[in-house]
Amino acid sequence: MGFENCHPAVNFIFFAAALYGTVCFNHPVFLAAAYISAFVYSVRRCGKRAVAFNLGLLPLILVFALYYSSYHHFGVTVLRQNFIGNNLTVESFVYGLVIGLRAATLCMWSEAMFRVVTSDKVVYLFGRVSPRLSLFLTILLRFIPRVGREARKINLAQKGIGRGSNQGNVFQRFINCLRIFSMLITWMISALVQESDSMRSRGSLLRGRTAFSIYRFDNRDRAFVITLFTCITLTAMGVILGASKMWYNPRIIWKPLENLSAVTAVGYAALCLLPMGLEFWTEYRFHRARREV
Repeated sequence: MGFENCHPAVNFIFFAAALYGTVCFNHPVFLAAAYISAFVYSVRRCGKRAVAFNLGLLPLILVFALYYSSYHHFGVTVLRQNFIGNNLTVESFVYGLVIGLRAATLCMWSEAMFRVVTSDKVVYLFGRVSPRLSLFLTILLRFIPRVGREARKINLAQKGIGRGSNQGNVFQRFINCLRIFSMLITWMISALVQESDSMRSRGSLLRGRTAFSIYRFDNRDRAFVITLFTCITLTAMGVILGASKMWYNPRIIWKPLENLSAVTAVGYAALCLLPMGLEFWTEYRFHRARREV
């Protein structure tokens, strides 16, 4: 019983706070806390596949920083000049790293969120507020893994007649991939129409409809929400008082971790690590109960 077994509203509040903090913070300490937490939790939820995906994002961050610094020339610390005479500065390169790190962290949080926030939780949260939005999100979340499975099926069928994605020369492979993609698009359109008709026939858009749910807001959820809002309050207070300010233009200027900044950073790091802490605590209690039995 980990974080995925909490109440859907608790899951939604945490991921909303984590994603918002990842987008808003430019301070390296806050970015590092978010990146490490997202990396660890995505590996926890998705296993070895997440390790390969997360490590594959690192060279992409560096490539984006090089691209960003090549087209944005603010800053006063010049590294070198490119072939057309524009300056490549440390400030623009570092800010490119910040943007790339932020995007990678968002990808890792999203990877973990898709494992925790399932389609039934989306229906529970948004079903009564907006049935149409609930229907759209449910179909989308369920449709993403189905597309991958269907693409593999089509590719396997095409291999039987010598038209697989890795058969033939480069030109033939390109044509085969286009053919597979066309088949996949046709299947997606047909499947979406069937999904829509099926949900409409079940009365998913009728007013006053009810839905069965097994979720209950228990004491564990209350304790988690209290801790979560405590961390959010500490972080918000520090942000309002300027503890997380960072400047990259024209020079890199950032406040060192002093009293207020340290408290804010600790609060934000604790916020990001809450799911892992809950899962470790749950496992500890489970193993302790087994030893007692």
